[in-house]
Amino acid sequence: MNESLYAPWRDEYIAGEKIEGCVFCHISKSDENSALHVLHKDEHCFIVMNKYPYTPGHFMIIPHDHLQNLEELNAQTWLHMSALAQKCVRLLKEGFGAHSVNLGMNLGPEAGAGIAEHLHMHLVPRFRRDTNFITAIAGTRVYSTDFEAVYQKILSLMPKYLKEET
Repeated sequence: MNESLYAPWRDEYIAGEKIEGCVFCHISKSDENSALHVLHKDEHCFIVMNKYPYTPGHFMIIPHDHLQNLEELNAQTWLHMSALAQKCVRLLKEGFGAHSVNLGMNLGPEAGAGIAEHLHMHLVPRFRRDTNFITAIAGTRVYSTDFEAVYQKILSLMPKYLKEET
């Protein structure tokens, strides 16, 4: 049996413009927040949608400092990221309707970091029955909703959930 799975949105990944150097540093320094799907920027870090998400609403909190090792991150930035993570978990559960949230960091390539040279924390909303046979059997994720619509929804929630200074 010859079966095909079409994912035309991945064409940009294959044929699109490549960023020289660290993609996270590029996003950190850029003013093209909407085009890069930035949700929030402040003096310590920024929050950006994961361009190739595990589930709808997957985003990352990333320090502006280009550091590979968590132990080198200054305590003030770490505490700030942690406070943002708490608010963002609330946002995902209350505002976005997630039933649960995976929160984590892959520290180094051996730990699974795709961009190991720049620390980043993943927030992955989880929904009942969000894993199905295609993920388990074929190792393929099916994204059930429009990425841009999800970005706009989470972006609209950010002011409400981040209103308290962190």
